[in-house]
Amino acid sequence: MKKRNSLQIMFQLAGLIKGLTGYMLLAISMGTIGHLCATFIPVLGVIALLTILNEIHIFSITTLFILLIICGILRGALRYGEQACNHYIAFKLLAIIRDKVFVALRKLCPAKLEGKDKGNLISIITSDIELLEVFYAHTISPIMISILFGIIMCTFIGSFDLVLAMVMLISYIVVGCIIPILISQSNKDYGLIFRTKTGDLSSFVLDSLRGVNETIQYDDGKNRLNKIKEKTDSLSIEEGKMKDITGTNMAITNTVILLADLAMLFVLIHFYTNLQITFAQLIISVVSLMSSFGPFVALANLGSTLQNTFAAGNRVLDILEETPVVEDIQGQKEIQFNDASVNNVSFSYDKELILDNISLTIPKGKIIGITGRSGSGKSTLLKLMMRFWKVDQGEINISNTSIEQINTDNLRNMESFVSQQTHLFHDSIANNLRIAKLDASDEELIEACKKASVHDFIMSLPHGYDTMVEELGDSLSGGEIQRIGLARAFLHDAPFMLLDEPTSNLDSLNEAVILRSLHKEHKNKSVVLVSHRQSTMNIADQVYSVENGRMS
Repeated sequence: MKKRNSLQIMFQLAGLIKGLTGYMLLAISMGTIGHLCATFIPVLGVIALLTILNEIHIFSITTLFILLIICGILRGALRYGEQACNHYIAFKLLAIIRDKVFVALRKLCPAKLEGKDKGNLISIITSDIELLEVFYAHTISPIMISILFGIIMCTFIGSFDLVLAMVMLISYIVVGCIIPILISQSNKDYGLIFRTKTGDLSSFVLDSLRGVNETIQYDDGKNRLNKIKEKTDSLSIEEGKMKDITGTNMAITNTVILLADLAMLFVLIHFYTNLQITFAQLIISVVSLMSSFGPFVALANLGSTLQNTFAAGNRVLDILEETPVVEDIQGQKEIQFNDASVNNVSFSYDKELILDNISLTIPKGKIIGITGRSGSGKSTLLKLMMRFWKVDQGEINISNTSIEQINTDNLRNMESFVSQQTHLFHDSIANNLRIAKLDASDEELIEACKKASVHDFIMSLPHGYDTMVEELGDSLSGGEIQRIGLARAFLHDAPFMLLDEPTSNLDSLNEAVILRSLHKEHKNKSVVLVSHRQSTMNIADQVYSVENGRMS
């Protein structure tokens, strides 16, 4: 995780607001005028009282009461308008950020996301992004409002005496700037620790839900619950630390405001006794200061509340700035599939050599079988053909063109890849199949499923192809899931099929149906078939063996 300070995070997050500058300026304008109205309600009340006592004659009593009513109405309306603009900006930007995050994740897939903590990713996509609402709705405009408001109030009090304006300015700086900075520094990394532990807890709970059958089978429930309790207690401790800092922040802020009010009062009494100001100016100045801390108290609170938000922002920015292992290719000439070849390819993962100088030719209309022990690099080779990773050395060609010079969309359209782990979404079987071809007709679905020997099973279900698949495909067996994955590949109807252990979960009868379909289909396709099963390898035109990253 990249380490950024609060200022860096603030500027990077603020940079996303460019397209909504008009709304932000409107929010700042309404917020500034609204706070001035709120401050001048007691000030106008004091002026009215002084007018009645014949201490001052600026406006008539009638005019003052009209101004009070106008300020009261404007305060409510402008506050509503400010909050409406801020929240429109916030939720619009949250949608934009979510879109950017999903685009970034799409670019990082699959190489950068393999082995990533899925629960932590879910926490970032959901709760971390949601926390940014605090920054966009309650941070940017309040800072600008406080600056403008402070200038106006200091100018107003400065008309009485510049020393009074300096006292007011120092009070504003201490409450709105120095206190939040000091509190933020005292927070250390509590916010980041809290967000990280939140992600860890989400991951552990998600993992526990996925493995609930095994937990029940081996009576490991108490152990899992104890670990969840430990993680929850640890999270509560971190949250308690942040709450303590928030309480300290409020206590310090209120104490400083009280001291500032007293300091202003002592200065005013000194000026009044020396006949430098009038009694009316003394009262107006004290009330003005006491009623004007609202915008700055909001800034003071940011020192404690923003740490959690900035920690969330830091995690989101990590994803947005993550560099993909493989960039999508665009702008190249579209090609048609004729054949494929792997030429002297070597590949390492985390400095561990997986494939060493691999070469093979995959002619059109042929089935190429690849066997070997688990961990020998067979699956990795298929992923390299899909360009999920880049090769370290050598080249993979399709139609005598390096896959590094083929548009990514073009490459994906030419290939059908069935991995060992088929994922089914919480949706109907039909929609799970149509991932391979969005406009596929019902007849095409049925034909693909017959080739994968899964049509009869689907028709035996209560709702046929409209049957809903439970989350993670839990309502289906491993063999049924695998056959639906194969049906996707048949539906995609790509000329280059890459099949990784496509029959590992199937009985001999279903395997025979699928192998017969592959044998029939391969006349117009090229097929790379990875399997441990000798019965599966029987349909291959040529079989290669991979051992210790080398091919024979």
